[in-house]
Parts: sequence; C-alpha cells; structure tokens
Amino acid sequence: MHSKTNTRRQFPVGGMSCASCALSVEKILKAQSGVVDASVSYAGKQAKIEFDPAATNPQKLKTAVDQIGYELITMEGAEATADFEKKQEDSYLKLKKQSIWALVFAIPVMFISMFFMGEGWANPVMFILTSVVLLVFGNHFYINAWKQARHRQLTMDTLVALSSGVAYLFSLFAMIFPNLLTKYGIDAHVYFEAAAVVVAFVMFGKLLEEKAKVGTGDAVKKLMGLQAKTVQLKEGDAFREIKIEDVLEGDLIYVRKGEKIPVDGKTMGSMYVDEQMITGESGISSKAKGDVVYSGTINVGEAFVLEATKVGEHTLLAGIIKMVKEAQNSKPKIQKKVDRIAAVFVPVVMTIAIIALVVWWIFGGSNGFAQGLHAFVTVLVIACPCALGLATPTAIMVGIGRGAQNGILVKSADSLEILQKLDTIILDKTGTITEGKPTVSNIIWDEGASSTSAELEVVLKSLEQASSHPLASAILSHLKHVNKNIIFNEVTEEPGIGVVGKYFKKTYWVGSQKMADKMGAVHLGNKQTLNGASFIIFGEGNHVLSTIIIEDQIKPGVAEAVANLKGKNIHVIMATGDTQSSAERVATQIGIKEFHGAMLPSQKYDLVVSEKSKGKIVAMVGDGINDSQALAKADISIAMGHGSDIALDVAQMALVKGDLRKIVDAIDLGTATNKIIKQNLFWAFIYNVIGIPLAAGVLIPSYGISISPMFAGAAMALSSVSVVLNSLRLKVAK
Repeated sequence: MHSKTNTRRQFPVGGMSCASCALSVEKILKAQSGVVDASVSYAGKQAKIEFDPAATNPQKLKTAVDQIGYELITMEGAEATADFEKKQEDSYLKLKKQSIWALVFAIPVMFISMFFMGEGWANPVMFILTSVVLLVFGNHFYINAWKQARHRQLTMDTLVALSSGVAYLFSLFAMIFPNLLTKYGIDAHVYFEAAAVVVAFVMFGKLLEEKAKVGTGDAVKKLMGLQAKTVQLKEGDAFREIKIEDVLEGDLIYVRKGEKIPVDGKTMGSMYVDEQMITGESGISSKAKGDVVYSGTINVGEAFVLEATKVGEHTLLAGIIKMVKEAQNSKPKIQKKVDRIAAVFVPVVMTIAIIALVVWWIFGGSNGFAQGLHAFVTVLVIACPCALGLATPTAIMVGIGRGAQNGILVKSADSLEILQKLDTIILDKTGTITEGKPTVSNIIWDEGASSTSAELEVVLKSLEQASSHPLASAILSHLKHVNKNIIFNEVTEEPGIGVVGKYFKKTYWVGSQKMADKMGAVHLGNKQTLNGASFIIFGEGNHVLSTIIIEDQIKPGVAEAVANLKGKNIHVIMATGDTQSSAERVATQIGIKEFHGAMLPSQKYDLVVSEKSKGKIVAMVGDGINDSQALAKADISIAMGHGSDIALDVAQMALVKGDLRKIVDAIDLGTATNKIIKQNLFWAFIYNVIGIPLAAGVLIPSYGISISPMFAGAAMALSSVSVVLNSLRLKVAK
C-alpha cells in the first residue's frame, strides 16, 4: 500500500535517445531516497514519479537525472510546457540539420571505399570526412555514452559509440601503421566507411523515428488546442480581456459566437454548443439557463454570458488532458516484462559482439581478425533496443489518444489489456442505464372528470408549484407548456404524502397512495404502475382525476449496447438499489436476463467478488458513490462522465457522455491496441533474433552470407520506424 502522504507527479524528460535511456532514467530515479515508484516512457518523454515529499523533492530528483546526461523538467505551468516543447522542437531541428550534413559527408566515404580503395589519396580523404561525421555531427553519441558509462549505464549510445569508435580507431591505426598489423598477420584494411555510414544512418533513422512519433501525441495536442488563452470578463456593462489563468470561480465570462468556451460554468441564458471534441458525439446540444457547459466546447449560437464554476486544472477539459497524459505514459504488465529484457539487452549484445570478434580471430584463418572486427561492429550496430522499447508505448499512446477523441477516457494502460479479455459486465441502473432523473412518461386522465384535461393541467401545475417533493419538478417540467396559474385560497403540504389546495369550494390534492387513502379516493393504482413504474395521484375531494406515471427514462442506445455486448459473448448483469419490480421493468426493456434489485453497496461489491470467484473477468459500470466499492473491486471499472467524483476517481475508465455504446467501442479499441502491441513485439524480437546472429557471421562458413555495417545501420533504423508506423494504424482502425 502506498502512503496517502506520498506525492504523484509527472515530469517531462529531455535528452533521451532510445528505450535504454528511459530505463536508465527510471533506474536512477528508483535509486533515490524517498522515491516510492517511478515509470519513464521513452515514447512520451515523461517520467511518472511517486515520492515522499518529506524525504525528497523535485529539485533533488532533477539533480540526479541531470548528472547522467538527461534533463528532468520540474517547472510547472503553461510557460514551462511551452518551454519544454520549444526545446523538443529545437532538438528535432538540430538533429535534422546534423543528420543531413552527416549523410552529405558519409556518402562520399561509401563511394570511395567501393570504387577508389586502392588509390593513395583514398585513406586520408576518408579519414577527414569520417572525422567530421563522428566528431562534429555525431559527437553526442560519444558524449552521452561517456556520461552514462560513468554511472554504469549502458544504452544505444554505448552501442553506436563502441561500434563506430572501434572501426574508426582501428582504421586510423591501419592507415598509419599498416606494416605493423601485417607483421602480426592482420589485414591492414580500413573501415572508415563503416564508422561514417553507421553514425549517419543511425542519426537519420532517429530523425525518421522522431518524425513518426509526432503523430502518436496528436490527441493531447488537439485537446490542449481546445484551451482558450484569454477570456472576456464581464464587469457591469463593460468587458475586459484577461488571461485564462486569472479567471476565478464566480466570474462572469462573455463568450462570442464561434468561440471556445474557456471554463466550466453555468449559462445565464439559453444557447447552443458543439461538444464533439469533448464527448466524441457529433451534433449540436441545446442548453437552457442554469445548464452546465464545459471548457473546450464551442459556442455555435448567439453570444452569451456564463458564470465560471470550475477554472484552471479543475475544468473537465484540464482533467481529461491530465488523465490522457498519465494514461499514455503508464506501463501495462506486458511492457514491464519487455523492460526487464531491454534492461539486459545492451550488455548481452556487447558480450555477443566480443565473442564474435574472439571466435573469428581464433578460428577465422588469415583473415580472421578482419572478419571478427567486421562482425563486432555489425552486431553492435544492428542490435537496437529501440524497437522493443517503442513497441508498447507507441501503441498505448495512439490507442488512448484515439479513445479520448471519442469520449472514452482510459486512465491506465492495463485497462486496454483487460478489456479484450472481458466476459462479464455488471451495470448499475440509475444514472448508468437510465438518465438518473424522474420524468413524467404519461398522465392518464379520468374520463368521467367534469373539467377538461387542459383546465385540470392548470390546477395541477399550480398545486405542484407549492410542493417541495423531488417529483414535483418532474411534473412541472412536463407541464411547462401550461402558462396559466390559479391562486388557491389555502395550500397545505404534508411531507412525504402530498399537497392539498382549496380553491373556492373545491379541494384539490396531489400525492402518493397514502394521500388518496386519506382523502377517501378509490384508486386502481396497481393497474397503472406499468410493471414497477412510480406514480402520483391527482384528485379532487374523493375523486381521482388522473394518474401521473413517473419513470426514470432509459438512455438512448442502451438496448443496442446490451445486444452488442451479448454479441461479443459477454454476460450482462444489472444490479440496482431500486426495487425488484423496477429492476425487472428496466431489464425486460433492454434485454438483460440476470438482474438484482434492492441491493446495498456492499451487496454490489459481493456480486463482483462472486463473479470473480468463478474465474470471470469482471467489469463494473456505475456513476454514484454507492458504486465505488464494487468499482474498486472489479477487474476493470468504468464510470459515467457525469457521475460522482468518487466514482470517477476509483474507475479505470470514464465515458464522458455516459453512453453505454462507448463500452463496445472501448472493447474494440482494447482489442485493436493489443493486436498492434503483439505485432510490434513480434517484429522487434524477430528482427533481433535473426539480425544479431547474421551480423555475427553464423552463415558465412556454410553459405558465405554476411551483413555489412552499412546495411545493419539501415535495418536498425527501419525497425524502429516500422514499429511506430504500425502503431499509427490505430488512428484509422475500425
């Protein structure tokens, strides 16, 4: 158990060039006193750290990370984010410039080695060109490798620095002292082209990888683009432009037609908004006075004024951005296994390279050392932990980002893994299956009443205006078309029973069956309950004038969602605190066979435990505090976006619009993401399993097949890029 006093923070990390770099940063962070846990994403360039603020602080963590050649960004706020993004952009442009110039100098070296190797001028020219590539454009490999070696860290920089450095130094020695090597039976061949082309190709590969990775973070960038920078503050009859950071709760904000709504708030009048970027649902939503609107949505109607209710990091949009960022940089169980392999990858590859050099030197005959050196360089070049390191996080970033754009907020990477295994789903009723608010579905008027229904509607509305009962607002909403009122001579409310009003010589009343019994009215209510629906009785004296049927309306698309879940062989159960008859009525309407009514929160929890004990993978879907126990216990918990803060905190997923059809979409997204992850890992492993032995020269004795360092460098770059591009297919996956 983690202490509640621990702090969880997410920090950007600069300077990482490969998956091993991320593992090095993670290892250093975990070694710091006061750090409970740390997780570093190479794809997302973020570090998630849980630490005890009494034992350490961000500045100490920054110092530790900076000492091994990376940069932990501890500053917060919009300016800090913009500064980090600027550094990333500058770093990319620098890499682009260096890569292009490295290729400009390396390609002539390759041509000279192929066509002019015997010329007297060839070696000195290749030496000069290669020196420029390694020491000017590719010097960061050697600087980083040295910094990391001082802290006993091995990364891809180590592999590149060793392979190119050994080839370069041997070639330099062979150029200056050829006779000395020949004396000991070693061919004085130079490998300047191997050193130059390897560094140039690796850099160009990193450039392509960074370019491809840009697409994996598009979702967060789009969400951040929804945030307004300034707002129009209403002060009396005047307006003043202020920064979004300066808005306070309670401020009145003026929003023009076509503008983004800057903060969460309540409308001061009716208006229309486009909520598609937040909910994933197309179409325009109408808002009445007092309705809630969210930051990032767009005012498509006339200009209006809203009262700010949530500002800054407390808005729905800010919460979504934070949740998506954290989820994109979380690690599923499969990634943790890959990390353990990647952690020993570089030392194992270095060992294989040394073994290849020694074996060829001893058993390779007169050309053994040259072939061994060739194998040593090629093994170090072709082996790359980047494809392994990128396989999972790039797919997770794209998958979670796509979910966010469609109103599905995934709070942890493990959720996507569990979703595809789901076989049982338990649904709460109120607020999950139903709208969560009572609505009048019908008013059945007594045909023998002396007044018309239109006249009686005026009386009923006037009477309900005097009631404080929660159902009164549902009736008033139903009768909003009635614009007349009557004034009673006397009105009396009996809490929990109903309201009685005297209008001249007539006594009108509205309330429960108890009120009807008290007034001596005979009501055949049981025939009108519609299989568990609630009802209110309206009468005059001892006569029943009408029966008002009250129902919690089923949300659109629920029956479709249930049918689709069944189509995926998922067993659907409904569990509700409402009555058994009410549960039966709703379950029948939406096609659920197993349902449980009158359940306490602890019984919902027990139901989850019971299903899990049968070996089921269980999802719990709810929106209220009473669902939080069951949500916490389920294998995967899904909250309605409009639900309680507790339910949202506990849940691993949230449906922004509260549309159950999105669960089916989420399952499909989880299946597609896991399929991509497995494909990525397969190709990353196969690449190394085949590539490393070939590079070591295992096929040379039998078939004469070998790989040049130049080809190895190109293949290594292609492996990382292919993994990223494969992950990007999730953007268009159905």
